Amino acid sequence: MEGKKKKTLQKIMRSLHRDIGFLMIGMTLIYAISGIVLVYRDTDFLKSEKTITRQLEPNLENEQIGMMLHLRFFKVEKTEGDIVYFGNGTYNKSTGEAVYSSVSLPNFLNKINGLHKASSQSKTHWFTTIFGVLMLFLAFSSFWMFKAKTKHFKRGMVISSLGLVVAVVMLVL
Repeated sequence: MEGKKKKTLQKIMRSLHRDIGFLMIGMTLIYAISGIVLVYRDTDFLKSEKTITRQLEPNLENEQIGMMLHLRFFKVEKTEGDIVYFGNGTYNKSTGEAVYSSVSLPNFLNKINGLHKASSQSKTHWFTTIFGVLMLFLAFSSFWMFKAKTKHFKRGMVISSLGLVVAVVMLVL
């Protein structure tokens, strides 16, 4: 048995924390970027405008136009003859042609934002679930980085408690 080191729970957790931490760097960068972009989703930050022309059925009712175009907050502003004017475009009742403008993020940012907004039906739901579980592991395994009686551990507990208080305050506000 000489030369063989005993694996303690602390050593195992430290090794796992280190290795999983390195694995998570790329994924964390993606989630951080998409999180920042999502904060500004109600603005046109990083978005570009494009004009879209769609052929719909003629003589649609106003409510049907918004549903067919999949536009949130659709509201008809006025109708002049066969032309229906709405917030960002027009619909010709006689021809069925709808022309409107839309703003969207670059394709790469749209894809990474999709990770943040993934549902259980999404193709990426396993990726996002595993990411969340690994983040939880990293948070809890950090308590094994230092021995419980050390100054660093006590400082870590104070900082962890402060982080928890800040999170609760943010939720209350």
